[in-house]
Amino acid sequence: MQPANKPKKITSWHVIGALLSHFRRAAHITQPELAERVGLHEDTIGSIEQGRRPLKLDLAETLDEILDTKGALAVAVAKVPEREKLPAFVQDLVEHEEAALTFLSYENQVVPGLLQTEPYAQATFDSLYPPLDEDEVEVWLSGRLSRQKLLERKKPQPMLNFVLEEVVLHRPIGSPEILRAQLRHLRACAELPFLGLQVMPTARRTHASLDGPLVLLETPDHEYLAYIEAQRISFLVDDPDKVSVYQQAYGMLRSQALTPEETKSLLDDLLGES
Repeated sequence: MQPANKPKKITSWHVIGALLSHFRRAAHITQPELAERVGLHEDTIGSIEQGRRPLKLDLAETLDEILDTKGALAVAVAKVPEREKLPAFVQDLVEHEEAALTFLSYENQVVPGLLQTEPYAQATFDSLYPPLDEDEVEVWLSGRLSRQKLLERKKPQPMLNFVLEEVVLHRPIGSPEILRAQLRHLRACAELPFLGLQVMPTARRTHASLDGPLVLLETPDHEYLAYIEAQRISFLVDDPDKVSVYQQAYGMLRSQALTPEETKSLLDDLLGES
């Protein structure tokens, strides 16, 4: 098991932050002076220099002008890998997700990220507490939408299955209109030949994953991984014995949920299209 709170690895943001710090010092400008010139708090500049806060492209371009660095910071920001734009606790998943041969997901509170519409995703981020600032929401939203390219991959085409709780189909995250558009999107996704969508009825008295959300992956090397996430904490599990337990649970979960055809009928009923 690989805990998400393991020692932090060096990311592109740490390198860019170090560059900014070097360029600022070379220009004989203090953090407070630079912060005043760009209209930010000096703590924000400090966070960027320490790699704890991503540097936005427009700010990088402004800093390049102030520090006369000939576009170096903007180029560096533009080259940051998409997965590093995501929150740290989900980066381990994304690294394997984008190449997965099979992807199995159970979600009990919201529509799985890979199937979210942009307005629905925006609303889920807006619901987080403490609230994210606008820059964080923008970065997280961009990363989530980028992850959905997995559904467009052709070679090799992934095999996907999603089980979600029925209550998710009724919770009007964002607004009733956003939820309705999300349900239409789910109905369209349910027609994809490589994707299975199943709903776990609220009326079922018990099922195999009451412990919470679960993701199972098969890598291109045919290794099997489990990913557990809750409250911005995550674990990537690679021990075969432990992953086997999660696979057994997911197999039972699929047998307890509505079939894909029953799920389509339920969505049609909710949309008034039956």
